[in-house]
Amino acid sequence: MSEPVVSIGREGEIALVIIDNPPVNALSQALRQELWAAADRLDADPEIKAVVLLCAGRTFIAGADVSEFGKPPMEPHLPDLVDRIEDATKPWIAAIHGSALGGGFEVALGCRFRVALESASVGLPEVTLGIIPGASGTVRTPRLAGVAAAAELITGGRPLKAAKAKAAGLIDAVIHGEDPGEDLRAGALAFAREALTRPLPPKTSERPVAAPEPGFWAEQESAAAKRAKGEAAPLRALASLRKAAEAPFAEAMAFERATFLDLRGSEQAAALRAVFFAERAAPRPVHLKGVEPKALKRVGVIGGGTMGAGIAAALRDAGFSVTLIERDAEALARGEANLRGIFAGGVKRGKLTEAQAEARMAGASFSTDYAALAEADLVIEAVFEEIGVKRAVFAELARHCRPEAILATNTSYLDPRAVAEGLSHPERFIGLHFFSPANVMKLLEIVPIPETAPEVLATGFALARALGKIPVQAGICEGFIGNRILKRYRAAAENLVRQGVAIAEIDAAMRDHGFAMGPFEAQDLGGLDIAFLQREGARAAGRNVPETLGDLLVKAGRKGQKTGGGWYDYAPGERKPQASAATTELLAPRIALGSPLDRKTIAERLVGEMAAEGEAILAEGVALQPSDVDLVEIHGYGFPRWRGGPMFATGRRSS
Repeated sequence: MSEPVVSIGREGEIALVIIDNPPVNALSQALRQELWAAADRLDADPEIKAVVLLCAGRTFIAGADVSEFGKPPMEPHLPDLVDRIEDATKPWIAAIHGSALGGGFEVALGCRFRVALESASVGLPEVTLGIIPGASGTVRTPRLAGVAAAAELITGGRPLKAAKAKAAGLIDAVIHGEDPGEDLRAGALAFAREALTRPLPPKTSERPVAAPEPGFWAEQESAAAKRAKGEAAPLRALASLRKAAEAPFAEAMAFERATFLDLRGSEQAAALRAVFFAERAAPRPVHLKGVEPKALKRVGVIGGGTMGAGIAAALRDAGFSVTLIERDAEALARGEANLRGIFAGGVKRGKLTEAQAEARMAGASFSTDYAALAEADLVIEAVFEEIGVKRAVFAELARHCRPEAILATNTSYLDPRAVAEGLSHPERFIGLHFFSPANVMKLLEIVPIPETAPEVLATGFALARALGKIPVQAGICEGFIGNRILKRYRAAAENLVRQGVAIAEIDAAMRDHGFAMGPFEAQDLGGLDIAFLQREGARAAGRNVPETLGDLLVKAGRKGQKTGGGWYDYAPGERKPQASAATTELLAPRIALGSPLDRKTIAERLVGEMAAEGEAILAEGVALQPSDVDLVEIHGYGFPRWRGGPMFATGRRSS
């Protein structure tokens, strides 16, 4: 028989119901059953006047039990449990620390009161899994916080910290302190005793929903549709919220549950579950189980340009001490300014306070002398993509760094083996391919060379965890996983142009498919000359690289937005693409008169090309599993998350 996950204690006339279901107190069937039994037992105890619901461990109920995903639900069902808690004859007080998410927050919504440590957060992130709350989240939340706050919380899926949750009316008190075993317990008991001295407020289900301003729902639907880019759950959540505002509680609950069950079996939910599990597994790959990473405290970054400054910012955000090295005083000043500018941008957007930005800068040092890296645990090179320049950097690092210091290259296309050629102790060398802007983009391709030691590889994954990034191991080939697929994707898009499909129609097809931009808009934004120079370098090295349509544009001076024209034209100071007569004239000799394709066919064809290249990558061992390809495309290249990635979307879901 399994150990109980719920225990009951008492402090005078107040019962303490304590959940202990590690690691995150997930709402398993056993936990639901034991909570129900606790409610029955305490209702029958005449000495108990109130109940405080606490959780052991690092968090309150953090949501559903992921091991039950995809399986038939078992009684007691969560909506019934939430109703049972709300209907208890003694008021329940949810005492929240860590995170109360999804079903965990719905349990709290069923309690008569909610209190939380100031460090706690609450939320209903179900839309990120392609579903909506299914146990009263869309029905009870607007009764506490109003429809506007509920819509933001539920359609966005982002949690709220305790202070903001209290301001919204979702919790009743913020308890100061950090210790859930002492501060939260004592604060919740004090709150419960005080609550018993006054009349109880109505149950959440009995509260009315205030009518929103005229036009509110139309505005919300328009905004949600724009954000969703084809994702169903946010709009379905909004419909459930509207039902909660316009119908009786029981009718709204039935609508929410039917919507939840419908979405749970959808392809979008299946895709998002697959991504969830892949992301969960990515930071700790099975093949490195038992391999201890090296400790990292001091990190050096070579190069203070856009990429180097972004890497340095990500490291400082994670609390690492950073030393930035540049070739001369002028470049060093630019690098320092770049880093300061990143943190200033964080202040402007409300992500950092002025004091936090200054603290970030205080933890960074700047030098033109590689000797400043003598005590570094890790050094990441982020200089110009030219083999001679990179080799010179590693020659300096070999002279000045400790033999056990890990040395990493951030190359996007170069062979890391060539970069490390002649390096002493090559077992400490690894490729760490960040994506720009490195302090924002979540993907980190980790590329070992044959000599890379297992503990160095494990350290790459540990670094990704510390930086909050999604790590994917990649084998060595041109472009690794992501840029290799990007190359084929762009070539396939150009082939459609050659066949007579309009450039704007191809971009529109990919936007309709869920991408933020189509392939030609994206090239104009990043600059066509970047890939052009890479192709020119390959040609100079004697490789047979066919001329692309992009090459023709670059040779004509059309490098994208920065030159006022690429695939499209751009008015001065504007980013909106306009159809270009100049591009049409330049490319006309290469374009056939073909039959138009509908957008669905265009998107399917291009995604199919991405997946086909993914299959080749898997066959060569460059990627270890299909989900790795999907994670790279989602987190590095904007593939719509709700479609699961190119491998998932095309049915290539297992190796």
